[in-house]
Amino acid sequence: MSLKIPVGKDDHIQGRPDAPVVLVEYGDYQCPYCGQAAPLVKRLQQRFGDDLCLVFRNFPLSEMHPQALPAAVVAEHAAGQGRFWEAHDLLYANQPSLGEALYRRIAQTLGLSWADLRQAMEGGPELERVQADFEGGIRSGVNGTPTFFINGQRFQPTSGFDDLFDAIGAIVDGKR
Repeated sequence: MSLKIPVGKDDHIQGRPDAPVVLVEYGDYQCPYCGQAAPLVKRLQQRFGDDLCLVFRNFPLSEMHPQALPAAVVAEHAAGQGRFWEAHDLLYANQPSLGEALYRRIAQTLGLSWADLRQAMEGGPELERVQADFEGGIRSGVNGTPTFFINGQRFQPTSGFDDLFDAIGAIVDGKR
């Protein structure tokens, strides 16, 4: 399976878009597997540095994870203030506490208006962005989280997400 929506300027990107490896993650802030993958992704970024570009897209599985959509809206609202990655990291670091109290704390920590965030949760561009990410994921064959794409191709781990180190390493080593 390949990524149907190419990485673009509207994506949440860490790293150089022209890096040898572009890793796209479709994630859900309440998914326990995504929570386990979050520190692994940080380690990938540390290990591969400028050779890795990370892109995060929302894929909230709302029926199983009722806080996934509100958490995604928090991250998107923070993105409007240039604070997406900070909110993203706070949501995963505090995954067991997802809910209004945490969202208030994140808003306060990042200097965001709680009233504006509450309004965003009821509708608006943030919710539309989450929905667009989700629909793009469906088009790309995403049916669970986390789902990773390496340079546009779906990554299928054989023994676990640690396999990402080997897959990315092989590409990086091949470019040297």
